[in-house]
Amino acid sequence: MNLPEKFEQRMKDMLAEEYEDFQKSYEKDAFHSLRMNPLKGDTEEGAARLNLTSGRVAWEKEGYYYEEGNRAGKHPYHDAGLYYIQEASAMLPAALLRPRPGERILDLCAAPGGKSTQIGAYMEGKGILVCNEIHPTRAKVLSENIERMGICNAVVTNETPQKLAAYFPEYFDGILVDAPCSGEGMFRKNEEACGEWSPENVELCARRQDEILDCASGMLRPGGRMVYSTCTFAPEENEGSISRFLSRHPDFKLLEPPFQTEGMCEGVPEWGEDALSELRKTIRLWPHRIKGEGHFAAILCRTGENASDEAAVCETDGTVQKEKSKKSKTFSEKRELERGISEKELREYVEFRDAFLTKKEEGIYLKFGSQLYLAPEGTPLLDGLKVLRPGLHLGTIKKNRFEPSHALALALRPSDVRYRYDFPADGAGIKAYLNGQTFPASGDKGWYLITVDSYGVGWGKLAGDKMKNHYPRGLRK
Repeated sequence: MNLPEKFEQRMKDMLAEEYEDFQKSYEKDAFHSLRMNPLKGDTEEGAARLNLTSGRVAWEKEGYYYEEGNRAGKHPYHDAGLYYIQEASAMLPAALLRPRPGERILDLCAAPGGKSTQIGAYMEGKGILVCNEIHPTRAKVLSENIERMGICNAVVTNETPQKLAAYFPEYFDGILVDAPCSGEGMFRKNEEACGEWSPENVELCARRQDEILDCASGMLRPGGRMVYSTCTFAPEENEGSISRFLSRHPDFKLLEPPFQTEGMCEGVPEWGEDALSELRKTIRLWPHRIKGEGHFAAILCRTGENASDEAAVCETDGTVQKEKSKKSKTFSEKRELERGISEKELREYVEFRDAFLTKKEEGIYLKFGSQLYLAPEGTPLLDGLKVLRPGLHLGTIKKNRFEPSHALALALRPSDVRYRYDFPADGAGIKAYLNGQTFPASGDKGWYLITVDSYGVGWGKLAGDKMKNHYPRGLRK
């Protein structure tokens, strides 16, 4: 690979005697990895069925390496959301954030959704996850991946960081800022990024990162934690971004990583703008030291310096002590979403649920035209924001009937439905279903969850002796 000359010279200065090993890493093939989805069930069983024998990702318990010939993107388990194909190093930031069930979490620069769906898995469907992407086309892809992975407590927005900062002052327990960057760490996987590199673009990215971090800081409650990450090596965008941020925000401090794995390296204080010794707490992943690409991450805590003594205080292990309240003093309770639509107004949906589902979901019913959603408990009013997905899309209310959504099928487990029809992953039946074909079947008429080896993949509706295919046309093979 022909690396840019100015990039090579800078990396030689940064790495010294390690530069030769770094350069040789570009001559090797990139590693392939995926992350299993615990929301779908037993991930060890799923990994065994996929024959994932190439090793585990050190910093993510659900992360696995796989061989290139595995064709993971073509397997029906991928359609069922059993896993997300994700570069191994990109799994580190969400693991460092350590989201917990019941928290309020923001993924500020979220597309295409790898880190958002990783956070959603940690949250186990409890709490509020806001996933934002400023670019409309990428926001649509983000929303589709949230759906495929069965994340039911996510609100997907298409807004600027500035708009969100004005709307959510001191609201979130945790924020991930996976900032747009010069992409140096992805040169091996994306030669286009290599061709587009320039020192001027590095400077432009650094200025943009400063703006994004400033917006994010105002949305974090005292005692909350924020992870900043990039996939670049440039000091201006890494240690430099963090040192500039700390100089502007004295109420923040860096935290030690909650874990250490082989290949994780300390940041270098001399690469920051004021050589803060604290910058050693930041993390660098180098492609010649790990099975993955280049990455940088830092864990920041809002200390509550300007808050009362009873405000939450961050600890280095990511826990919070002396937490007075989950609710921010500055986020008006008047903006909390009311109960939404009552079940009395949702006759068609209730009839469907009682006939075909075995559980009653928790949340707030929202109706937009004929579309019915289930928002997470505690969701704030979203008026004035561009919202692509205000929670789990339940389906469409039509005249005297309800048609369940594809998103609902992917959020359900077999035990959640009264009827299902299962295909083996290696058979012709699942391929025909994913292609949109109907098939003969017998049983009680009505809605069936179609599964592949017991993992939900879509809906079918049995009438007479034929199962009508409700797999979305836009997803058919």
